Amino acid sequence: MNPSVAIIGAGITGLTAAYRLSQQGVPFSIYESSSRTGGVIHTSERDGYLAEHGPNTLLETSPIIRTLLTELDLGLEQIYSNPEAEKRFLVRNHRLQALPSSLLGWATTPLFSFPAKIRVLGDFLLPRAPSDLEETLAAFVVRRLGQEFLDYAINPFVAGIYAGEPERLSLREAFPKLHAIEQRYRSLFLGQLIGARERRKTGEISKSNAPKLSFRHGLGSLTQALTRQVADSVHTSTPVTRICRQGEIWTVTIQKGESTETHEHSAILLAAPAYRLAEIDWNTGDGQSLRWLGDIVYTPVTSLALGFRRSEVAHPLDGFGVLVPAVEKIPILGAIFSSSLFPNRAPTDHVLLTCYLGGSRDPKLAQAPAETQIETTLKALRQLLGVTGQPTFIHRTAYSRAIPQYEIGFGKFRERMATLEASNAGLHLAGHFRDGISLSDSLLAGHDAATKLIQHGQRSNKTHFSLASQTIN
Repeated sequence: MNPSVAIIGAGITGLTAAYRLSQQGVPFSIYESSSRTGGVIHTSERDGYLAEHGPNTLLETSPIIRTLLTELDLGLEQIYSNPEAEKRFLVRNHRLQALPSSLLGWATTPLFSFPAKIRVLGDFLLPRAPSDLEETLAAFVVRRLGQEFLDYAINPFVAGIYAGEPERLSLREAFPKLHAIEQRYRSLFLGQLIGARERRKTGEISKSNAPKLSFRHGLGSLTQALTRQVADSVHTSTPVTRICRQGEIWTVTIQKGESTETHEHSAILLAAPAYRLAEIDWNTGDGQSLRWLGDIVYTPVTSLALGFRRSEVAHPLDGFGVLVPAVEKIPILGAIFSSSLFPNRAPTDHVLLTCYLGGSRDPKLAQAPAETQIETTLKALRQLLGVTGQPTFIHRTAYSRAIPQYEIGFGKFRERMATLEASNAGLHLAGHFRDGISLSDSLLAGHDAATKLIQHGQRSNKTHFSLASQTIN
């Protein structure tokens, strides 16, 4: 058997790993159950509008990302977000309020009451929690910053990132940097100031400050470019039904139409969604399975890309978008001002808004009929943005399992993943169910997984050489 890697899943993690392996001359095969590569990263262009099915931006949090885009010759296609898009809006009393970006702005913003602003300052004085405390994000925020800050800042922020609820997410698992800041510096504000200086020394960029980018024809350009680089080794419409290990040989059974095939590999990267991996019949001879991965919670989310005539939207749309706190009782999670964020997202004299519904806050709405979702969203947009006309463009994307939730107890999943890898040489798991849910997280996870696979191959080659030498002697 020639050494090769089986990559299960052709999303951004699997594709990035494959590209990195190809650079090092490591043979591999990618098995993808759907008919296309890219996973949730997919772009549609119609009638002068450009709609993203999944993420809208890539955060340039690492030099690795910039290097990858250069290698893929995407420089001419790459576009950075409009500087105006740095402004973000939150809703209070059913009105949009700009999130302040300066100390004076925080002191004068109507987003928070005077008692809430005083309460936030208590962070400088409060002690750190025990390092082993298993705490929800909500409990952490109330303890350090107060209830109002949770309701009007953290709740909508979490809805915008995870489509989740801070009362269910684990601080340590979903926001490990916040947990680490408290443990190291005690105060969140002091930790942010000191941490910013340290990041400048290492070249690391925080997500809040990272440049936001896309491409002229959307984020689909990234996965298409990666696919072109590894196309000869990509097998779409090829679900993996069984994985077995005997010694150092991994046997992968795939479905090809109505027939099955088996292929032998020396290493495995599991990079599909957790609920897909849970369906694989797993046999490593030790009684383990992957069924437990199906217990990872995913939230349902629907995105609606709606186009309007510019004259029929009263708000100037001078920012990234708006997030809606749950306490406001408005049925959408938020909206991105897509045509303000990047150019060429809407025809001249038109705008594009990408709205999100459902999540943990309202899973029933995420799975409601399209007509109900559109009507509900239009009502919210009329209230918040002064929309008066009917949409000139509608693009709907519904995911019944969109975003994995790093809830209380998620650490047990991480432990089981680590145990599975430790007991199976050549096995690695990577993706948004483990390494972070942003596009940049998943991309970097693929890069790191490939590095580990390359190191595994090097160790295996040395072992085989050593055994061969002993046999000769």
